[in-house]
Amino acid sequence: MKFTLSWLKEHLETDANLEQVCERLTAIGLEVEDVDDRAAYRPFVIAKVISAEKHPSADRLKVLMVDTGDGKPVQVVCGAPNARAGLVGALARPGTYVPGIDVTLSVGNIRGVESHGMMCSEKELNISDNHDGIIDLADDAPVGTPFATYAGLDDPVIEINLTPNRPDCTSVYGIARDLAASGLGTLKAPKVPALPVDGETTVDVRIDLDDERLCPGFALRLVRGVKNGPSPAWMQQRLKAIGLRPINALVDITNYMTFDQGRPMHVFDAAKVKGNLVVRRAVEGEEILALDTRTYKLSASNVVISDDNGVESIGGIMGGEHSGCDENTVDVLIESALWDPINIAKSGRALGIITDARYRFERGVDPEYMMPGLERTTELVVQLCGGTPAKAKIAGYKGHDRKVVDFPFSDVKRLTGLTVSVEESRQILTGLGFEILSGDESRVQVAVPSWRPDVDGKADLVEEVMRIHGVDNIKPEPLPAKETVNGRILTTLQIRTRTARRALASRGMLEAVTWSFIPEDQARLFGGGKPSLKLVNPIAADMSDMRPSLLPGLLTAAQRNADKGYGDVAIFEVSGTYEGDTPDAQRRVAGGIRRGTASLAGAGRSWSNAAKGGGKPVDVFDAKADALAVIEACGLPMANVQVEQGGPAWYHPGRCGTIKMGPKVVLGHFGEFHPNTLSALDVSGALAGFEVYLDAMPEPKKKATRTKPALELSPFQMVKRDFAFVVDKAVDAGSIIKAASSADRKLITGVTVFDVFEGASLGEGRKSVAIEVLIQPTDKTLTDEDFDALTKKIVGNVEKTTGGTLRA
Repeated sequence: MKFTLSWLKEHLETDANLEQVCERLTAIGLEVEDVDDRAAYRPFVIAKVISAEKHPSADRLKVLMVDTGDGKPVQVVCGAPNARAGLVGALARPGTYVPGIDVTLSVGNIRGVESHGMMCSEKELNISDNHDGIIDLADDAPVGTPFATYAGLDDPVIEINLTPNRPDCTSVYGIARDLAASGLGTLKAPKVPALPVDGETTVDVRIDLDDERLCPGFALRLVRGVKNGPSPAWMQQRLKAIGLRPINALVDITNYMTFDQGRPMHVFDAAKVKGNLVVRRAVEGEEILALDTRTYKLSASNVVISDDNGVESIGGIMGGEHSGCDENTVDVLIESALWDPINIAKSGRALGIITDARYRFERGVDPEYMMPGLERTTELVVQLCGGTPAKAKIAGYKGHDRKVVDFPFSDVKRLTGLTVSVEESRQILTGLGFEILSGDESRVQVAVPSWRPDVDGKADLVEEVMRIHGVDNIKPEPLPAKETVNGRILTTLQIRTRTARRALASRGMLEAVTWSFIPEDQARLFGGGKPSLKLVNPIAADMSDMRPSLLPGLLTAAQRNADKGYGDVAIFEVSGTYEGDTPDAQRRVAGGIRRGTASLAGAGRSWSNAAKGGGKPVDVFDAKADALAVIEACGLPMANVQVEQGGPAWYHPGRCGTIKMGPKVVLGHFGEFHPNTLSALDVSGALAGFEVYLDAMPEPKKKATRTKPALELSPFQMVKRDFAFVVDKAVDAGSIIKAASSADRKLITGVTVFDVFEGASLGEGRKSVAIEVLIQPTDKTLTDEDFDALTKKIVGNVEKTTGGTLRA
């Protein structure tokens, strides 16, 4: 929103200067985005041509002697056809920047004659497009004085950045009202003009809509006998200053009303309107040649104003070229209507039309100013163009229902911390146009003015009091000190989320961020697809469901990398998955994918990698290691973590596992993926992945501390014992490890599998699993009898649990 300082002071009686106005605007929430103090025009002075002689070496140039008012004429070479002795114009001296040609002048030598400046045209000063000759001022223009002051070009231009909820400040008058309420001056509230009318408006208006909200009101007035020509200089200067091109008086008046009062208006040439006006929905495929000379194809969602000729205007957005006013216009129809903000926004967006009228109507104009706006516009038309106004016709308008808000004054202190007196709160609200209907010193009933559609409740009134009283009056206060300096701030889940990210990143995996929405077929493939998780308004057709797992997004991301030549990727994500539409059905999951040869040892083929186990395709054990690394990093006791064979259907049935803590708590799954899963996702290659449920991990029992526990080392020698058990092929190694470990949890500190053998000598369907048991005494050296007893217990536990026998 742009306006000039003098324009603002037409509505605000104040002695404040530019700096004070800008400072107060920002303080009350109307942030000043840019200020043009018109300093670029200051160097130009009014000068008079004393003599104009033909250039000795150029037929089209003249050598001028120019009086600048200091008694020392300067020589200027000029090629303008209207350059002559006695002409008074605008002079730019050496060192002056000329905005219209983007040049900083210096003393020039033109065909052997020195030129100490330049007599400027309107185009060279960015005043207009006129470049036919230099500026020709009145003979009595004061020579030697600043040209900008004489021409009104020294009026600073202020631009504020409006938020969409402040339609009342899309007008200079509305901005002045806010400044007056803040104490910067007094608002000049003009009375609605009372114009004498003669006769009736001969054109009727009919609103033919299925929804009356699309056009809540329409006012129309005929003005006969106008003479359309250029608008006065003061109006043109203001419009030019804010970036608008003056066209003619009638059009300029409607533009002026748009910015001055925030009331977009429209004028029809009455002679070009055939029959009566009808406000209706457009017929699908109808076209209109608009005032911007472009033809627009309309749809049934657009509201238009039509006559017997067809569509004459797109309601609230842009008029038509056919009924536009020009220098031949004699009778005009002035329109002041109300339009539905949502429909205006949708129509403008669909048609690709951005206008000042649309900008205001889609935010909401003052409904109660429909008729006063028509009267004010009529007054300007009569003043500038003459004519006789007829009686106005109004259709559809049923009046405005004021909102009434119950406002306790104590809420100002409660919500903002500001101490504002009841009297000041009342003054602020009444200054902004709110009306206090009833109440006492603690609570009042406040009527919201028609120009403030953004105010709905008491919190909005608190905001009004706060911004006018001054946000800068809120004293900064430090946050209250906690009882303990090292008190924990983050929750356990937040800590584990960060820890999981660090753990996976340290294993050479890159973090990815994938969509929370996936196609329905993928959701069903990974256990989702419930109706409750279907999006009502998906951003794309293939993003219809909330994801039940991180794996679909990671798998397709890995494939996209492979399609671009990066097949060996290791990526992870720590985010949310959804099992239902309630808060407790959302899970925090750490998931990861390794593809190709992207193992922990490194990706790609290399002679050195091969020796370390690298260079081979990833498998279930890579995924298992990643999953266990996350669990260990989160601080769970790994001795209590169990790995069982099998997992969800999207994993390969013989190459996957489930991680548990106890018989019921499932911590996650890992494995290679089922070929059918990869085929359904259109993914290929060696792929292994995992998911760990961070929110399923039990809370630590001990109080969190940064202090490391005391190091306890046994003075006795560790002993290793090897055992080989012949068991059925279906028995997993984890059962053997668990059975051996439980023989004596105090002495046995570790059990690992170091060999697996199958052969005919063992019998059909049998295998040999060899384990190494670490035995660490803590209070004495073990005797042979102690070892024999422990060995028998280990063997007994394994045989009882697995049905196997000790291999001879």
